[in-house]
Amino acid sequence: LKTGFLKWKPDYDSAATEYGKAAVAFKNAKQFDQAREACLREAEAHENNKALFHAAKAYEQAGMMLKEMHRLPEAVQLIEKASMMYLENGTPDTAAIALERAGKLIENVSPEKAVQLYQQAASVFENEERLRQALEMLGKASRLLVRGRRLDEAALSLQKEKSIYKEIENYPTCYKKTIAQVLVHLHRNDYVAAERCVRESYSIPGFNGSEDCAALEQLLEGYDQQDQDQVSEVCNSPLFKYMDNDYAKLGLSLVVPGGGIKKKSPNAAQDKARGPAAVGSHADEEEDEYSGGLC
Repeated sequence: LKTGFLKWKPDYDSAATEYGKAAVAFKNAKQFDQAREACLREAEAHENNKALFHAAKAYEQAGMMLKEMHRLPEAVQLIEKASMMYLENGTPDTAAIALERAGKLIENVSPEKAVQLYQQAASVFENEERLRQALEMLGKASRLLVRGRRLDEAALSLQKEKSIYKEIENYPTCYKKTIAQVLVHLHRNDYVAAERCVRESYSIPGFNGSEDCAALEQLLEGYDQQDQDQVSEVCNSPLFKYMDNDYAKLGLSLVVPGGGIKKKSPNAAQDKARGPAAVGSHADEEEDEYSGGLC
């Protein structure tokens, strides 16, 4: 990097190579702080040399050193910086993969940040028309939102997933996303949104007449009638239990409003008011009506 009378420009390319070697040596010696410093200097040298892709790689490596030092928020910050450089360099796929990696790092520490990173990665993949990878990222974001009880955001995320699955004509997965949406809406105490969700799904080929559709209609009927037994029966069916763990838990913990008391028929309510003796005499009258035979 030094300049002199015979060397007017620093040799950034060679300097970057040497810093890279130093970083590997420090890493092998488990001296992660020095390795991070060497990676940052390597990145700086590459930037000065206008080699953005290699600079981004070095920033990502510096982030991994911070991960080894259990400084996860700082690690994610550097990996995010690397992803921006990948985008600037015109390699969006690598940028999205870096964002996914950062999301995995921070998921257990800060789920909110992980959701943001997964959504960013999904947007990059979607812009590149790599819809399957975008769906994978959106799926991770939706599950984290459900786990964190951020149900309003989860409902929007699931709707986006469902619309992309519909676009690529993966209809059976659309049915599953509808079930997840309905469970999220019912946990939000929004029966109207849940019902609308099922109605809109009738436009998906094959949904009407599917076991998913029948189960959802039964679930909504039970919820509307405040029949906890019916709701629990549907939510304990294999169709619901073998969904992704976060959605299965939503089903198992679903409680109908009003404490789940089944609505009684008017006759039953009258009998209850008249007391057990009246109920008994009412039953005797019915039995005695034909006691002498039909003729």
